[in-house]
Amino acid sequence: MAVEKTSPRIVVVVPTYNERTNLPILVDLLKDLHLPNLHILVVDDNSPDGTGQVADRLAAETSGLVGVLHRTEKDGLGRAYVAGMTRALAEKAEVVIQMDADLSHPASVVPVMVEKLFAENAAVVIGSRYVEGGSLATEWPWHRKALSAWANFYVNAILRLHVKDATAGFKAWRADTLKSIDLPSVRSNGYSFQVEMNYRTVRRGLRIVEVPIRFEERVNGESKLGLRVQIESAVAPWKLRFGKQD
Repeated sequence: MAVEKTSPRIVVVVPTYNERTNLPILVDLLKDLHLPNLHILVVDDNSPDGTGQVADRLAAETSGLVGVLHRTEKDGLGRAYVAGMTRALAEKAEVVIQMDADLSHPASVVPVMVEKLFAENAAVVIGSRYVEGGSLATEWPWHRKALSAWANFYVNAILRLHVKDATAGFKAWRADTLKSIDLPSVRSNGYSFQVEMNYRTVRRGLRIVEVPIRFEERVNGESKLGLRVQIESAVAPWKLRFGKQD
């Protein structure tokens, strides 16, 4: 008698700060995928607009689909992801998805990413703007597109990641990969967190696969890409290359 194979536990980790309008839309989009054993973990950094309360309401309404991790302060995207991923691993996730709450990442690609993760024996699958078939939001001004392209060239020139979209924040990770790269010791914050995670993966000889996405501009709310984050992101590759190796 054949043993029925259960679907892997998938946890989508969504950091939030002032995303009360976007969050319910994102939850509906993920719910409509009807992906077996999919769960959503909202990591809210004490949003003053009440996003945490919206997340709690969604958790109560979705019968276990949505979980909420409340943090008391806003101390960066990287810290929020580490906290959320650590919780996901503690709750026996086999696949952990990184996803922004601002609707810039297409939820429809999540099943493709999960399928590629197993079909191609990948350590992580990146939703990429820069592989064939991928694209950036048409609403982006030319200087923002140029900054994004330059950032990827800059990171790859220093760290030799051989990843087309090294700064992407839409990823599907195997739980074993997150354990292998020693998630709790990841130091970077802001958007440089994405680069450090890729760097640790590549240094351990693990395989990164990219799938094309169309990256959309946020509809509601404001971008959190400030000058401090940009400076940190510029310095991070040099720290990774010449700093103490993990």
